[in-house]
Amino acid sequence: MNISPIGFAVIGTGMIAEVHAQAIKETPEARLVAVWTRSAENRNAFAAKFGCRSAESLESLIADPEIRAVTIATPSGAHADVAVPFLEAGKAVLCEKPLEVSLDAVDRIVAAAERGGGTLAGVFQMRLQRAAQTVKQAVETGRFGRLVSCSAYIKWWRSDEYYSSSSWKGSYKLDGGGALINQGIHAVDLLQWIAGLPEEVSAFAAKLSHTMIEAEDTVAATLRYAHGGLGVIEAATSAWPGDDVRIEIVGDRGSATLINDRLVRWVFADPQPEDESIRAELSQGTLKVGSGDPRGMSWDGHRVLVGDLSRALLEGRPPMIPGGEARRAVQLVLAIYESARTGRTVRL
Repeated sequence: MNISPIGFAVIGTGMIAEVHAQAIKETPEARLVAVWTRSAENRNAFAAKFGCRSAESLESLIADPEIRAVTIATPSGAHADVAVPFLEAGKAVLCEKPLEVSLDAVDRIVAAAERGGGTLAGVFQMRLQRAAQTVKQAVETGRFGRLVSCSAYIKWWRSDEYYSSSSWKGSYKLDGGGALINQGIHAVDLLQWIAGLPEEVSAFAAKLSHTMIEAEDTVAATLRYAHGGLGVIEAATSAWPGDDVRIEIVGDRGSATLINDRLVRWVFADPQPEDESIRAELSQGTLKVGSGDPRGMSWDGHRVLVGDLSRALLEGRPPMIPGGEARRAVQLVLAIYESARTGRTVRL
């Protein structure tokens, strides 16, 4: 039985929108139908490049039965304006990280999906790595014993030109902040997915290299988890030349370290027969995270998420990362910002 691919539209025409378009075109269950952005010149050029239709309005896409799903690649603070009407119309939305820049806006998006029957999926492709999934499973089965220290490090570099190339990067209104909510949020999500959402955070934030931006380029936060363990999150776009993402999960019976998609440490007080093969198979990786230049980022994770959303629609099931799951990383980031702003410990 032949099943027609899911018709997608891309909202936005920037660098991430191009990643979305490429991912859709590489997914057998999906088909790129249209693109929309306010600038007719930009959307026409994008449509010509990727072989799709240039839509004249959001309303035309909402009314088009050929469009069953959209990917949102606009500035973060404009996600709700696009996501809500599509979800209310029963369309599916794959929303780039973060879902939005405030919990009120995130909740508007989630509520629109519930109200209209649309499917909402988040973009947190670091969860797809086999190494990360192996660590999460080990946490859930108790191999680490009591978790004592669970931390994330995202020490990246962005040039002054990166920030000056747009009117919204590093702004509170449309970017939601700086290094943490934009570049760091993937690792923030992965950490809380593996170790759980912290109960308390205390943080400092500063502009140390890019003084022209409104928000921070450097953050350091301490965490206290419900299980009693502690941890830190360090995020920066001020750390030249940019380093790999590092996640450390440490318990009183074992330790693991992820660097990008590589499992570089996997040791336990009670070894298991499969540990040697896990170390051998997962110590190598191919993930490109764009630590020094966003153009170095891989689009393969987006392809997997587009495929998952397409199959979810065809099979009538939820996507791998539903909207409620994608909310948690925003909640943690905003708690860290509140602590840095007020100088107080913040409970989540």
